[in-house]
Amino acid sequence: MSGWEVVIGLETHAQLRTQSKIFSGASTAFGAAPNRQACAVDIALPGVLPVLNREAVVCAIRFGLAIGAQIAPRSIFARKNYFYPDLPKGYQISQFETPVVSGGGLTIRVGEDEKYVHLTRAHLEEDAGKSLHEDFHGKTGIDLNRAGTPLLEIVTEPDMCSSAEAVAYAKALHSLVTWIGICDGNMQEGSFRCDANVSVRRPGAPLGTRREIKNLNSFRFLQQAIDYEIQWQINEIEEGRKIHQATVLFDPDTGETRAMRSKEDAHDYRYFPDPDLLPLEIKPDWIADVKAGLPELPQAMQARFQTDYGLSAYDAAALTATRDTARYFEDVLAATGPAQAKQCANWVMGELAARLNRESGGEKDIAASPVSAAQLAGMIKRIADGTLSSKLAKEVFEALWSGEVADADAVIESRELKQVSDASAIEPIINEVLAANPKSVEEFRAGKDKAFNALVGQVMKASKGKANPQQVNDLLRKKLEN
Repeated sequence: MSGWEVVIGLETHAQLRTQSKIFSGASTAFGAAPNRQACAVDIALPGVLPVLNREAVVCAIRFGLAIGAQIAPRSIFARKNYFYPDLPKGYQISQFETPVVSGGGLTIRVGEDEKYVHLTRAHLEEDAGKSLHEDFHGKTGIDLNRAGTPLLEIVTEPDMCSSAEAVAYAKALHSLVTWIGICDGNMQEGSFRCDANVSVRRPGAPLGTRREIKNLNSFRFLQQAIDYEIQWQINEIEEGRKIHQATVLFDPDTGETRAMRSKEDAHDYRYFPDPDLLPLEIKPDWIADVKAGLPELPQAMQARFQTDYGLSAYDAAALTATRDTARYFEDVLAATGPAQAKQCANWVMGELAARLNRESGGEKDIAASPVSAAQLAGMIKRIADGTLSSKLAKEVFEALWSGEVADADAVIESRELKQVSDASAIEPIINEVLAANPKSVEEFRAGKDKAFNALVGQVMKASKGKANPQQVNDLLRKKLEN
C-alpha cells in the first residue's frame, strides 16, 4: 500500500454488566427464549416511563476513571430517531451533545512500538432488539430481549493507521472493560462488538471519505474486514471512482465487505433531549466512591512488575493482558517467592500460554487451565532447588496438564525424574562418553566449540536427561581442558 495513508477510528459497544436493563427492571441474562425478557418499558407500551439504572452510571464512571477521562457533572439523554423493526419505540435513548465521559485514551503496543489512542467520548445508551432471519420460512422474526440492554458506546479519534493497530486497541479495550468488571467481554454473545470507520488518502492530503464497517464481533474479523476495505478503497480511487460514505457489513464467508446503506449524519436522526428523563448529575463524592472501588489498573501493575520483580516492559505487558493472567502469575509468584519472577513469567507466557493456544485455538482462557497456579508453582520450586532440569520439567508439566497426578513431587517420584547433581554419579558417565567419542574430543581441542555441545548432548542422553546440565558442562570442560 505504498503511497497511501490509512486512517481508522473505532466505535465499540460494550454491554454493561448489570442485572437489569438501563431503563427498566427486565433481566439482561443471555439465552432466554425470544421476547421473554421484554417488559412494558422495553416494548414501549403507551404511558410507560423510563427510569435510569444507577449501576449503569457507575460502570460509565469506572470506565472514565480508568482511561483518565473527564466525567461530566451534568449530562443529558437524547432521543435518536430512526425506524427499524427491532426498535419498538421508533427511537433509541442515547446521549449526543453531552456524553457522560469525554477524552482520555489507551496506550497500545504493536510489536515493540507503543502508541496512545485518544478517545473522543463514551456515552450511555440502550440496545435495540434483534431481527432473526433463520427458520421463519422466508419471514423475519423479532426478538426484543436485547431491547433496553445497557451499552457504553466508546468512540476513538481517527488515530490508527493499520488493521494491526486497530486490533491492538480493540484487545486493549476488551482487556480493560473486563478488568474493571463493567463488561463480560463475550464477543460471541454480542457483549463486545466494534464498528470500524476506514478511509484512505495520499500522504498530506485531506482526510478521505470514510466507510463504516458494522458489528464486528471477533478480533480476526476486525482485521480481515479492515484489510479488505483498505484495499477496496485504494482500488476504487486508482480506477478513477469516488468513495461514497456508507455503512457496510463484513461477510466472513467471502472475506469481503458489502454496502448496507448510505451513511446517515447526525441531523438525519433528529436528536432532541428526552423529555421523560432528567439530566444525569454526577457529584464529586459519587466519583470518589467509585474510584475507591477500582482495582489496580493494567498500566500501574505493569510498572510494579518492572520495578518490584525486574521484568521487562514486554513481559509485564504480556502478563497483564487480562486480569485472569495477572492473577494467575501473582498466585504462582506468591508460592515461589519474588526471586523466581522471571522463571514464573517464562512458564506462564511460554509453555502454559502455548498449550492453551494449541488446545483451543486461542479461545481457552487461563482461568480454565488444567494446571493450577499452585501446581505450576510447585514445579518451578523444584527447578529452582535443582531437583528438576528444564527438560524434565516439561515432562512434569505434561503430566500435570493431563491430570495424571496432583502435584510435581508426585510426578517426580513416580517417574524417577529427580535430577542428578552428584559429581560422583555424573563423572563415570562423562568418562564413558569421552572414551566413545575420541573424534569429538580432538575437534574440541582443535578449537571447535560445536564438538563440546555434541559431547554435552551425549552425556545428557546417556543419563536419560537426568544429569544436571550445569554440572555436566563444568565437569566435562574441566576434564577436556586437563
